[in-house]
Amino acid sequence: MSNQPYEGYEGYDPYQQRYPDPQYPEQQAYPQAQYPEQQQYYPEQPQQQYYAEPQQQYAQPYPEPQQYYAEPQQQYTQQWQGQTWETSVQPPPAAAVDMTETAYLPPQSYDSVPPEPPMAGGTEPPAEPAASQEGSYGPATTTGNPRITDAQRARAEGRSPIIEPGMQPAALTALLGLLLAGGAAAGSYALLVPLVILQAVTAAGWFRLNGMWPARQGIALAFLGGVVADVALLGVGKEHAPAAILGTLGVWVLLVVVLQLRSHAGADERMYGLMATLASAALAIIATGHLAAAADAVTVGGIAVAVAVLARALPLPTPASVVVALLAATGSGVAVGGMTDYGSKGALLALGAGVCALIGHRVASYDYPSRFVHMTAGVALPLAAAAPAVYVLGRAIG
Repeated sequence: MSNQPYEGYEGYDPYQQRYPDPQYPEQQAYPQAQYPEQQQYYPEQPQQQYYAEPQQQYAQPYPEPQQYYAEPQQQYTQQWQGQTWETSVQPPPAAAVDMTETAYLPPQSYDSVPPEPPMAGGTEPPAEPAASQEGSYGPATTTGNPRITDAQRARAEGRSPIIEPGMQPAALTALLGLLLAGGAAAGSYALLVPLVILQAVTAAGWFRLNGMWPARQGIALAFLGGVVADVALLGVGKEHAPAAILGTLGVWVLLVVVLQLRSHAGADERMYGLMATLASAALAIIATGHLAAAADAVTVGGIAVAVAVLARALPLPTPASVVVALLAATGSGVAVGGMTDYGSKGALLALGAGVCALIGHRVASYDYPSRFVHMTAGVALPLAAAAPAVYVLGRAIG
């Protein structure tokens, strides 16, 4: 082998000053002055070609990934560029809306005319009076809340949900009471006609008072219970009146329960129907007490109820109206009792019948009822509620 250095590396000693000379320890192992000389032995052109060509080979086949990743980066930048994450500059969250305040909206008239522009001189036309509102459900709301009834609306506005029937239902009650009194004086079969009317109106009025309308099957079942009690009483006689009335009531309770169990309605609806049917049938059957009582007791009680309801319908404050009604019923008992065998004891019977009549009148006034309720339950409940008092007090004082 030749001892000559390779071409291009002339004058290069790889072991030159590789290790420090012991005689000159201060000399550095790798002086920086040798780097420029070393760089001249490595031509720049081959290095650029060697490293540039692979870089171009890898760069050219993948030009699209750079463009692919650049576009989503720009999209995310545009999407989250706003003040979304700047919580310090966001407005405070709105307070929770009270749903009870938006549950009721005042009714709006859809046929109203838009307001006219102001007149000359800055004056505005006089406002027209608001249209009268019916006793019905409120308008539908946009918040998803269920519509409220008039009774709920009255409570929310601080008004009483009690509306008394008034003079017209009281007049019908007085007329039906007088018919009962006259029928009792004429005989049991003459009393049966106004009694059946009373039982029919009682059954229909109770269902309507509870918001269940139409309820033909329940009304028919309750009314049929009253008629069966009347027939049973006429069959066994007045001396067995408690057995006839209570027996019919027990059979009807069982019948109503069985029929409700066969219903395919929901549990809540079946419970409401069961309670309403039982109460309606019980009231219609209890009204048979007028047929079971003595004739003079029915006469005194019927007139007392008529007078008490008419006095209660007078435009007086409620406490004063109640007192006046009871005094009027007691006075009528004294007057009518004097014409019968009861004498002055008729006042006690009339007072008891008047108290029961006012209770029925109050029940018919509850929960913001409608005009139909007043003309059914408001007419029948005072007389139906007074039937037990007429029967019991009549036998007690007779």
